[in-house]
Amino acid sequence: MRPRKGDDGRWHAWVTVGTKPNGRPDQRHVNRETKEDADDEIDRLLDQRRTASVTTAGRKPTVEQWMTTYLDTIAPRRCDPGTVYDYRSKCRNWLYPVVGKVRVDRLTADQLDGVYLAMERAGKAGSSQLKLHRIVSRALEIALRRKVVPRNVAKLLDAPTSRPPEIESLTVDEALAILAATDGRRNAARWSVGLALGLRQGEAIGLRWQHVDLADGYIKVWWQLRRRIWEHGCGGSCGRKRGGNCPDRTMQVRQGETLLDGGLILKEPKGKSKRVIPLPAELVEALKRHREIQDMERAMAGGAWRDLGLVFTQLDGGPVDPGVDYDEWKALLAAAGVRDARVHDARHTAATLMLAQGVKIEVVQEVLGHSDIRTTRGYSHVASALARDATQRMGSALLRRPGTPGRTP
Repeated sequence: MRPRKGDDGRWHAWVTVGTKPNGRPDQRHVNRETKEDADDEIDRLLDQRRTASVTTAGRKPTVEQWMTTYLDTIAPRRCDPGTVYDYRSKCRNWLYPVVGKVRVDRLTADQLDGVYLAMERAGKAGSSQLKLHRIVSRALEIALRRKVVPRNVAKLLDAPTSRPPEIESLTVDEALAILAATDGRRNAARWSVGLALGLRQGEAIGLRWQHVDLADGYIKVWWQLRRRIWEHGCGGSCGRKRGGNCPDRTMQVRQGETLLDGGLILKEPKGKSKRVIPLPAELVEALKRHREIQDMERAMAGGAWRDLGLVFTQLDGGPVDPGVDYDEWKALLAAAGVRDARVHDARHTAATLMLAQGVKIEVVQEVLGHSDIRTTRGYSHVASALARDATQRMGSALLRRPGTPGRTP
């Protein structure tokens, strides 16, 4: 099959690549400025026919157009709206400026390498590069299945490397100092729960009394409280940068979720994080004292009390904003004279201390809700350094009241 030069000075050919649904031949018109370009396009179409990777007819979308389709209509079926928001941000900041105008079926591995190189030169962490790579690879895989592209070029290059983040856990003495600083503060038991059981921030402030059994001593981690970002309801026509400032702002609430105050959402934990955790006796007592205090606050609030069933609340029973919870953690660190740490480091602390005290790694994985035991193993080197200082199990080591003899495990 050879191209022919037309009256317009361009080189033309018709290539049969298969059969249309109506039974007629599926012919593609090749139209190029030079004979060499026309030959290359013919070879490309014949290769697609041979490998059964022929794309659908019609002009293909650009990378930006396809990613917009993927993020608007495909990803939301599987991903949390907050996750999709993050995906859009990464594509808008790093993918579109480099390859956004490239036709998606002509995207090359070298061009994707250029995107990741630009991120690296801008000082973006390997984890950010890897996340963008996974977003693009997934979108191109869907495009391949729908015959928008002949292959997934993201699979032709090595994924960006990402070093595991350094685990920053507190020592036993630091944890005890923080718990001592909670005396006299509202919701003091929230930090006992966080440090003893390793709950994520959203899991702790989203805990509900209906999932707490103080008689048998266990909790069900079935919900988490998260803030969700407002989106433009006007399609971006209002001119405001942030969706939260849009006059027609909107928020996606998925099935099974509950919308609370100002963008706070009660939702199920992701993956295998939904779990049942036994409570040490000391934590049962701490939660009993907390419930008594909350009952008094409910009585004082009277009709203003919001009965949401939350374990940790504001004075009117409303949910604790994650930002307020963060500020309280920072205040506790200062009051305890402990080095600066993230709220999530309380979770790291629970993991390392449990391992240091000899708790089996499979049990720690179950308590923390890790879907992959390799994540739990990441704490092992930190735990070994703490092992010499840990002499008792979690409950007595962290939650023993002053003057109470410690238990022997």
